[in-house]
Amino acid sequence: MMRRTQVNAGLGILTCIRLGTFIAIALGDPSQTASPSSKKQLLSSLRLYVFDCGILRIADVGSFGLKPKEVAASNLSVPCFLVVHPEGTLMWETGTVPDSAWVPNGKQVTYQVVLPDSQKFEVTIIKSLTQQLAEAGYSPVDIDYLALSHYHFDHTANANQFMNAAWLVPQEERDAMFAETPPGLTQPATFAALRDHKTIIIKSDDYDVFGDGTVVIKRARGHTPGHQVLYLKLAKTGGVVLSGDLYHYAEERTLDRVPTFEFDAKKTRATRAAIEAFLKKSGAQLWIQHDLGANSKLKKAPDCYD
Repeated sequence: MMRRTQVNAGLGILTCIRLGTFIAIALGDPSQTASPSSKKQLLSSLRLYVFDCGILRIADVGSFGLKPKEVAASNLSVPCFLVVHPEGTLMWETGTVPDSAWVPNGKQVTYQVVLPDSQKFEVTIIKSLTQQLAEAGYSPVDIDYLALSHYHFDHTANANQFMNAAWLVPQEERDAMFAETPPGLTQPATFAALRDHKTIIIKSDDYDVFGDGTVVIKRARGHTPGHQVLYLKLAKTGGVVLSGDLYHYAEERTLDRVPTFEFDAKKTRATRAAIEAFLKKSGAQLWIQHDLGANSKLKKAPDCYD
């Protein structure tokens, strides 16, 4: 009787964990997980996992077009997302700190990220992306598609890990990433392996990843040459747009402010108008990925949204 009570209490989480992983753990062999084919057979609807990939310290919000008194919290959350569809998996964003630099100790650790132009940023993390994937029942080799909203360092840290995944990217973004002189705010070493990796060039404004309208990468140029956002149509949660860096703070949206470091501020404004129109028409929610307060309220993996 006690065993049944304990299992039932955990069903909310277990529904989000790959069944093969749960069975393996129950049998005492966590190294064995479900194959991709069995994973597809077991899953009947879309799922979204949210990973905590750190908190980025921002000392001055002036470069975002804001004043300190206008912002509720200056620091930025850095989430990563796993989309699990009956026909495959998509990794959206890969964090700020490479897993290879992470030393597990069960506590928050602050890392300093130094960019090629000597800019320095501090980010605090607790768990690696790989560990969080494993807790949800996945590993980098399980991922079928990789997509980044854009090339800035706080989105690309673990891009090199997903070598089984097809990289979904607009041509202009890829060209900028591998230009002779890399663009600012990048860590080229973190995505260097993508240069010769299997790549699918996105040529349309809307790219339907699995062909059924539930996972759509939408053109959102301006922040970088090929910046993009992700629309998800979840059965219970409803429509969600993951913002990339369309906005960093909710106050950018409410006060109509644009960062000073946009690739093309005019395009950013046009993109924002187009996405806002889409949100109104579709009824989808906008999740501002870097919004610290809003992100802290999201349930994190191994729990999921469906």
